[in-house]
Amino acid sequence: MNIKLIIKIAKSLLLARFKQTLVAAVGVTFSISMFIALLSFMAGLNDLLDGLLLNRTPHVRLYNEIQPNSNQPIYSQFDTNNTHNFIHSIKSTVSRQEIYNSEAIMRTLKKDQRIMGIAPKIITPVFFNDGAIDITGVVNGIEIQSEGKLFHFNEYVTAGEPADIERLSNSIILGKGLADQLLANLGDVVQVATINGERFPLRVVGFFQSGMQELDKTQSYASIATVQKLKEKPNNYITDIQIKLKDLAKAPQIAKDYARLFEIDAVDIQTANASFETGSFVRTLISYAVGVVLLIVAGFGIYNILNMMIYEKMNTIAILKATGFAGKDVQKIFLVIAMSIGFFGGLAGLILGFGLSAIIDQIPFETPSLPSVNTYPVSYNPTYYVIGAVFSLITTFLAGWFPSRKASKVDPVVIIRGK
Repeated sequence: MNIKLIIKIAKSLLLARFKQTLVAAVGVTFSISMFIALLSFMAGLNDLLDGLLLNRTPHVRLYNEIQPNSNQPIYSQFDTNNTHNFIHSIKSTVSRQEIYNSEAIMRTLKKDQRIMGIAPKIITPVFFNDGAIDITGVVNGIEIQSEGKLFHFNEYVTAGEPADIERLSNSIILGKGLADQLLANLGDVVQVATINGERFPLRVVGFFQSGMQELDKTQSYASIATVQKLKEKPNNYITDIQIKLKDLAKAPQIAKDYARLFEIDAVDIQTANASFETGSFVRTLISYAVGVVLLIVAGFGIYNILNMMIYEKMNTIAILKATGFAGKDVQKIFLVIAMSIGFFGGLAGLILGFGLSAIIDQIPFETPSLPSVNTYPVSYNPTYYVIGAVFSLITTFLAGWFPSRKASKVDPVVIIRGK
């Protein structure tokens, strides 16, 4: 049968039931637009939260963990096959957090093609003196250039110049929460005490705000040279080597390789932040589930409307079949109706979904923990629009398939006789 004729008949039936057709199309439009807006917002939120973690966390961290030796002397003195030894108050054999031969390790890492970059670091606990009170904190000794390039450090400095910690001797960047506790302003001098009781005056040259309030109450940053001076260590003293990889998925295996090669402790980002990744996955899964449910509900609406149309157009269907239309032709007519509703409703839904996403993207979002974020986060990933368009067509096709099969099996003789 001529496809143009089939389309013309489908158009006539659509216009004859214009209100019902409009309701079905609006249902698809609403479902697609909500699917796009919801998924875009949740993806933007996930990107924001992931960025807070991924921007500040190395893919692989090399360090020395202070822990007791599992091979105690008693095991070499007695036959342990038939005895049990109970040892209490075991002292750690590793008393130094320093990474031995750190320069050679970093030279080796720089030759690895899997690595994007490395950043040495020193982590040391300190006390910030506030009158008669000592506030517990941590000073991170960093290389500002590599830290800014690999971990976006400069983006989280809300006041002052990050490079000042290397240009100015004995300077420090305080976490915003810690600065508030100390009532410290730019240019002020804070007293820092090491665990050995030594006190050092450090000038505040900036404030740091990561978006994690508890972290900002304890963390501070200085140059590696300044922290080495605080700890009275030589200029090759390093406690951590942070590694950024070209492929994040390879982090677990690379961590194992380096732990074995350098005989050092290594942890990958997936292991260190397993609960965070699980939360991100669950949020995305919920977003997709809600969007799919909305599309399925719209599909049922189209199914019901087509069913009603078939019952009301039984005489028309009978006449079509009596004048030479085959059952497959009748089925095609109703499938064209369903797909037309899905196509035009879906197209309008994509446009409306983009509009809603743009509106959400402009809504002010102010929080003290995230000063760099001014509006609600939204992701404009084209994948979501492709998924929405494809799913709307599939849903409407299935919604029209079953009623169209029923229409194709109508016996025109029975209908015309009125039985």
